Amino acid sequence: MPGRRSLIALGACLLAPAVPRAARAEAPTQIQVWRDPDCGCCHLWIPHLQAAGFTVQDNRVRALAGWRRMLGVPSDLLSCHVARVGGFAIEGHVPPLAIRRLLAERPEGVRGLAVPGMPVGSPGMEVPGREPDTYDVIAFGTGPHRAFMRFRGTEPV
Repeated sequence: MPGRRSLIALGACLLAPAVPRAARAEAPTQIQVWRDPDCGCCHLWIPHLQAAGFTVQDNRVRALAGWRRMLGVPSDLLSCHVARVGGFAIEGHVPPLAIRRLLAERPEGVRGLAVPGMPVGSPGMEVPGREPDTYDVIAFGTGPHRAFMRFRGTEPV
């Protein structure tokens, strides 16, 4: 006859699938960021990532071109910093919500996301007194670039 502890363990195993995934504790997601140490906005993106539960490895480097080439970021989507998370490249001030969606969905053929340029109001680009821009987060990879999500400032639209 099984002991009390065995029955408790069995019950926990049977109930685990019934607990919503979001309710289970998940390890923080590691994201590596490469940025120019003299850029005035790149470091402001990092607290947005941390607030969304990412663990950030902040790499301050003078030359980003090699990292972008290694990660496969297209030259027409460049911004001011680049990152890698879960096997994907992230270029520019991409909102953490878009990164989380990318990691959850892992769309076929997508190598990464980019926010080209530096839209006002995007994470790390907030400007007091200025209305936030509306901008697209672009997915890139094996096919043509496409809009992955649209934001106004840090809010999806």
